[in-house]
Amino acid sequence: MEASVANANAGNAKLNARRELRKRIMGYKMLYVMLLPAIVFLVIFSYIPMYGATIAFKDFWITKGIMGSPWVGLEHFQKIFETDKFWQVFRNTIEINLLRLVFGFPAPILLALLLNEVRLKFFKRSIQTIIYLPHFISWVTIAGIIFSVLSIDGLVNSIIVALGGSPINFLTNNDLFRPLLVLSGIWKEVGWGTIIYMAALAGINPDLYEAATVDGANRFKQAVYITLPSLLPIISILLILNFGSMMNGGFDQVFNMYNAMVYESGDVIDTYVYRIGLTQGKYSMATAIGLFLNVINFVLLMIVNYTSKKLGGQGIY
Repeated sequence: MEASVANANAGNAKLNARRELRKRIMGYKMLYVMLLPAIVFLVIFSYIPMYGATIAFKDFWITKGIMGSPWVGLEHFQKIFETDKFWQVFRNTIEINLLRLVFGFPAPILLALLLNEVRLKFFKRSIQTIIYLPHFISWVTIAGIIFSVLSIDGLVNSIIVALGGSPINFLTNNDLFRPLLVLSGIWKEVGWGTIIYMAALAGINPDLYEAATVDGANRFKQAVYITLPSLLPIISILLILNFGSMMNGGFDQVFNMYNAMVYESGDVIDTYVYRIGLTQGKYSMATAIGLFLNVINFVLLMIVNYTSKKLGGQGIY
């Protein structure tokens, strides 16, 4: 008898939960309709193509298709691990991304803090507009500008020669290519990156600053003890997302800026996969590399997210 009552109560609870869920969906149905195109896009371009990752375990032939190509197991993974070139581009990718993280990640934070101190609205908005503009310029165009400025007969070398120096070949120098990548990336994206931090700064309670002023805190101390702690949650989330893409080399930027002379320091995994996949027809090996790196990105994301939650209580989930 008690078991029957318990089963009946459980059934009623499930029925009520379904009704509550249906009611909630109907109450926000327009939001779900707006979300539908994004879900469809995600399914078509992110989930369905995941089936193609199986060619990493096959000897893929275009004429045979994915289904008809024979299984080879982990053979392609073994090949890439035995290839010296793979480990070179692997090391390049990590080193370049670490440089971007060390110098590029703090840049929009510092810029947002500086802009937050500007009191003239017209001047502040003008600066924001100017620094946002490079984000909307393609890397093809930016690479063309860099080539024009830094080439042997470009503007910079013309000034060096006019001052009595010898021209520097910036674009084929392995020692200069990575700083060039990092600096051009900061110039292009630093303004756009400040948008999130400026929005977070706008949400800080002004009473905190007034109380700090009464207590005798200057602008620097207010930034250290009020502004930065208020930005820590969004900084933590963005840092986690940056680590989650640590193995992505930034194909657009590198592909448009590098050349064969700087492969030693500038060739990254994305460009290496492009060459062996599309230009050499090694589709299975290129897919194996991509799958391996995505696994690394996933593991890094989990580790950094877990560490962030343990240290500061903030994570992406």
